[in-house]
Amino acid sequence: MTEAPALVEGRLEAHLRARRQQGRKLLVTYVTAGVRADWVQVVQSVVAAGADAVELGIPFSDPMIDGPTIQAASVEALRRGTTPAGVLDAVTSLEVEVPLCVMTYYNIVFRAGHRRFAQSLASAGVSGAIVPDLSLEEAGEWCREADDAGVATVLLVAPSTPEDRVARICARSRGFVYGVGRMGVTGERGELAGSARRVARRVRAATDLPVCIGIGVSTPEQAAEACLDADGVVVGSALVRRVLEGASPDEAGEFVAGVRGRLDAGA
Repeated sequence: MTEAPALVEGRLEAHLRARRQQGRKLLVTYVTAGVRADWVQVVQSVVAAGADAVELGIPFSDPMIDGPTIQAASVEALRRGTTPAGVLDAVTSLEVEVPLCVMTYYNIVFRAGHRRFAQSLASAGVSGAIVPDLSLEEAGEWCREADDAGVATVLLVAPSTPEDRVARICARSRGFVYGVGRMGVTGERGELAGSARRVARRVRAATDLPVCIGIGVSTPEQAAEACLDADGVVVGSALVRRVLEGASPDEAGEFVAGVRGRLDAGA
């Protein structure tokens, strides 16, 4: 098991805490990097529409936690020749005022090397990383290098996570804690799973870090419902589907603005 050093607040956590302190419900949006030629414009549009942070998916050929929509986006991004280095090169040109996280899989981290990958994220201006197939017990070396580089490793808590493990995950997580709203892969759902709010309550009882619920948060109404107990939400598949279907950057922003407006209005 990895031991966490004294917590040092990085940009991602400081930004989300400040917005939470203002009474704002947090909105993290997911965009698959490289899915289209204008993906950078999509990111800029969703930030302008009210996203508090953006999670950038670095595409991988075997995305184990992702459902059909994000899998399709990853396949398209890879078909277009998207690489981790290319994504980070593009990120350096992104002029946005909110923190950026990357979401990818451990194969990519391991292939690059922990220190090299962490430093490349930091050099590109990335504030956080989500590596869902890297377990708490095996994350020590990566987490140390990420901490040293100033990159927050965001860890996940699932509905099935035992209470003692929730506490350990929260102690090691940086930036925010990602509460998995339902068992299964990412994707849109017709209603918010009952487990989403339960996970939020369990995690908030274990940490003062911001707690955001993702996986199965598909509509503005579901986002507001999740935020009855969570500090915020992660919205991915519902946005990515629109991008895959040809929504312009402005139209992607309109969807995010709808979620933002519903969160600001309250449940």
